[in-house]
Parts: sequence; C-alpha cells; structure tokens
Amino acid sequence: MSRLVCPLLLLCLIPAVVPLFCYTCVFPAISPLDCIRFPMKCPPGQVCLSSRAVGEKGDFRVVLYEKSCILPALCGITGEKYTMGLNFTFINECCNTHLCNGAAKPATPYWTGTLLTLLISYSVW
Repeated sequence: MSRLVCPLLLLCLIPAVVPLFCYTCVFPAISPLDCIRFPMKCPPGQVCLSSRAVGEKGDFRVVLYEKSCILPALCGITGEKYTMGLNFTFINECCNTHLCNGAAKPATPYWTGTLLTLLISYSVW
C-alpha cells in the first residue's frame, strides 16, 4: 500500500501546467476598428501579444492592430517595415495572464481606415 501512496503523493505535489489563452485576430485591424478576437490556446512557452503598427506617408497615417501568441524573446521589440507604399513603425507588447491582450487601443480618426481601404482597393485594380 505504501508503495502506491508515495508516487501518488509526489504526483499531487507537481504543479500542473496550465495552458495560457490569448486573443488572436482573424485579420489585423485598421484603426478605428478593433480586430475580431477569438481566444486561442498558446503553445507552451509563449505569451500574449498586442502589436501596434503605425504607417505614415506625408500627412497620411494608418494604425494597424494585431493580437496573438508569441515567443517572449520577441516582446518589447520595435522596428520598421516598408509595405503598401507606407513606412510602418511597430511595437510588440506582451503580457502573460489569460486573455490579457484583449484591451482595445484608442482609435485614430475614422477617415484613416477608410482612406487605407480605398488605397488598397485602388492598388489591386
């Protein structure tokens, strides 16, 4: 009997690994809209990400938001990327509690998102 009790007692003392759940966006959102969020289970060792990218060309400004899971090494990183004719500056912010990346960021004026949609539509044609 004691041979069975010791292993069971040891198993009870081992902390259970609880998976982290974060929001993910179906598509990156263009300000002032928040992304359509869905909870997802992150792979082990990852944290929740809220990324914000600001694209500018002259007086034209676009803000994109993205949420997902990410490796902790990519947290707090800022950088630049050139795409769609705009220079984007991004920042990755992370948190490590369940669904902590759900808060919406303050919105910029509505016309920036509308203008980006028109530009993307125009560049496709």
